[in-house]
Amino acid sequence: MKKILFLITTVIFFAVSCSSGDDNETGASTDTFNRQALLENIADNIAIPAYQNLANDIEVLKTAASTFVAIPNESNLQSIRTAWLNSYISWQSVSVFEIGKAEELSFRNFMNVFPVSASEIEANITSGTYDLNAVSKDNEQGFGALDYLLNGLSDSNTEIIAFYVSNTNADAYKKYLTDVVDRMNDLTTQVLTDWTSGYRDTFVSSNGSSATSSLDKLVNDYVFHYEKHLRAGKIGIPAGVFSGSVLEDRVEAFYKGDVSKTLFNANLTAMQDLFNGKHFGKNTSGESFKTYLDFLNTIKEGEDLSTLINNQFESARSTGTGLSDDFSAQVRTNNSLMTQTYDELQKNVVLLKVDMVQAMSVRITFIDADGD
Repeated sequence: MKKILFLITTVIFFAVSCSSGDDNETGASTDTFNRQALLENIADNIAIPAYQNLANDIEVLKTAASTFVAIPNESNLQSIRTAWLNSYISWQSVSVFEIGKAEELSFRNFMNVFPVSASEIEANITSGTYDLNAVSKDNEQGFGALDYLLNGLSDSNTEIIAFYVSNTNADAYKKYLTDVVDRMNDLTTQVLTDWTSGYRDTFVSSNGSSATSSLDKLVNDYVFHYEKHLRAGKIGIPAGVFSGSVLEDRVEAFYKGDVSKTLFNANLTAMQDLFNGKHFGKNTSGESFKTYLDFLNTIKEGEDLSTLINNQFESARSTGTGLSDDFSAQVRTNNSLMTQTYDELQKNVVLLKVDMVQAMSVRITFIDADGD
């Protein structure tokens, strides 16, 4: 009888152990952290206000474009350039949210693929026939296309203005500029409207711990954006980390030249603010990835994981302080500082992609394609 009881107990023990292992493999979290409060803070105090700010700036850009097209002179050229840069900086706070309508529309690709194809943009202008809704046209529009149209047609403001005044295709240049801005405005409006007319509630209510829950998807988007668009896109690729040689034309705002660092810093700050749950445009904070890790009492090497992550953000920012405003010039003259900045950013990939996601029981679902 004792042997029988022992065997039954053993079977039950292994059954429970196997069941527990299967649950862990699903990545489901069993902690009691209030995920809904985190999602509410991100939706109401970060994502929606950031999108509203971008939408306002795009409206200013649209007005400036209309004014420039009507009267192409140097004053109006400077005004549209200012509106473009302000919008581009605002974009850095929303680019991480490739979720909901933004994911459906491929918002990030249509707004900020770089480098753009100048030859294809010129072909579109010459032919007058193009469909900016087509996926194949993502490198012929957005902020990069405006950079080319406002800064890249010539080194001279007078000659740039001439493209919109005396060039044989002047009307076509005006139309393409207008179409690009209208497309950006339409996409931004669609995404913001979706957030404010129903998606916000969907996002917040999906507060479980499955792979399709809002937090799991957001964490994946966050890590993907940090790794692919901030670390690699803004720094690693132009520095030649993956190609073995510098690629000076692979920077944001290539034609403007002196705002690469501004855009990098804006995105770095936005990513750290999101990690800390900092309200957009304010000094207050709410529930966040940081508070979640603190709730879990996640310790690495004797220190809070959230502290290590924030310290690494600051280390990357500090290293990047010495970078030139123009990253194209930077990779030509002192690429080692670019690669050092990349290395500091890379250190946080490990903390975010391995330590943070494991603590939260989130499974990485995107495909890592750059071999790092």
